[in-house]
Amino acid sequence: MEIMTPRGPALVEFDDVAGARLLLVLTHGSAGTVEAPDLLAVREAAMGAGASVARVTQAFRVAGARAPGVPARQDEAWEVVMAAVRERVPDLPLVQGGRSNGARVACRTAGKVGAVAVVALAFPLHPPGRPERSRAEELRGAGVDVLVVNGERDPFGVPDPADATELVVLPGEGHDLKKNPEKVGEVVARWITGYM
Repeated sequence: MEIMTPRGPALVEFDDVAGARLLLVLTHGSAGTVEAPDLLAVREAAMGAGASVARVTQAFRVAGARAPGVPARQDEAWEVVMAAVRERVPDLPLVQGGRSNGARVACRTAGKVGAVAVVALAFPLHPPGRPERSRAEELRGAGVDVLVVNGERDPFGVPDPADATELVVLPGEGHDLKKNPEKVGEVVARWITGYM
């Protein structure tokens, strides 16, 4: 499904589950795709738990950019996408999330799009080597429950447990969460069942 936003078209891939009890919307990081191993593992595990899943390729990536630009403009485009997604799937509880930059936009827009919770994979707490530039306020400001799944070796840092509803730190994982993506899927599937 193509959705026109103020930043250009975004793409949404739906995986509908018969009798779904929740809609999980996922998006990529700055230079990534919705085919990232952790996102695919989360999709499979969530569907197995009874959630329909929508994966969003944001407009900046469709246009070929590797960075989203100004957060306010990224958020504006995301809100347009989510309004269209909710038109297609209006009646299910919504959990939105993503990896890295996608986790940031999910946190910043949760209240505006009516999400009941956020899944933040590899939340980039700060730029590598710059812990003084913390983005923890985006987690704290989500206004809904937030699950954070980070690798213990993430150069973007690991949030404080107090900044999220639940923090899961995976041993040996880096920012890409690709050593054991199935574990990421298991953690997310377990957590989202509480919102069904």
